[in-house]
Amino acid sequence: MSGYMRTAMLMAVMTALFMGMGWLLGGSSGALIALMVAAAMNLFTWWNSDRMVLSMQGARPATGPETRELNAMLAELSRNAGMPVPALYIIETDQPNAFATGRSPERAAVAVTRGLLRSLSREEVAAVIAHELAHIRNRDTLIMTVTATFAGAISMLANFALFFGGRRDGPLGIIGVIAMMIVAPLAAMLVQMAISRGREYEADRIGAEICGNPMWLASALQRIQGLASRIDNHAAERNPGMAHMFIINPLHAHGYDNLFATHPKTENRIAALQKLMPGQGGRRAARPAPSQSGGAGPWG
Repeated sequence: MSGYMRTAMLMAVMTALFMGMGWLLGGSSGALIALMVAAAMNLFTWWNSDRMVLSMQGARPATGPETRELNAMLAELSRNAGMPVPALYIIETDQPNAFATGRSPERAAVAVTRGLLRSLSREEVAAVIAHELAHIRNRDTLIMTVTATFAGAISMLANFALFFGGRRDGPLGIIGVIAMMIVAPLAAMLVQMAISRGREYEADRIGAEICGNPMWLASALQRIQGLASRIDNHAAERNPGMAHMFIINPLHAHGYDNLFATHPKTENRIAALQKLMPGQGGRRAARPAPSQSGGAGPWG
């Protein structure tokens, strides 16, 4: 099953959970109201997600002479990806990390931390940016925003049902209704995490094609994982619901490929990237990333 089909099926499960919660609260009219509320919430989130996320992380536009080379790299990688150049932001934290946000490729942004620029080589930074461009091109930023909205709304409906009661005359009975109110938010969380893990693998694959060398991204993931597990990201800790957006979990919760992980295990991602190298059953993009000199911390 392709990654896109799997994501579509999981999104359908999330929608069904939400409408089911509405039905338990108010029957068919409750399901319809739940669907309308979900549409309104998603519209609001779709329109405002980029500004909200960047503000919550304290990101600032990457302007000035010191970011000229970084902006040039972003522009070249965007050309490689065949997409508009997103806005570039910098987050003043020592933890190396990055994320992308925005409702469409035309209204997108890539944010990188100061720690990422200080700790990684040019090739590794290029690979990280390429990974984020893949998220934007795949519209993962929109998908994850919608799933996060659904998960929050399902939890909200569950709280309403537990406090005000669900449909006791329904086929599930009162015990079934109570069980559903407990299980549905957990199921929504698991679906959200499963979608997040699947989109990370796909962004790794496409990002490797954009930057030109899978091992640049593999090296970047390994370096980021090692440093992020020891360095706090205070903005992310204050907003843990955003953890799935980052290239590596910023919350010091070592990610494993289990039901409760927002990110695949880094070792598994590296192994998948290694398979993309020539001679390993994969293929490599023809165009190289810019600035191919070595060394770490080229932007201070």
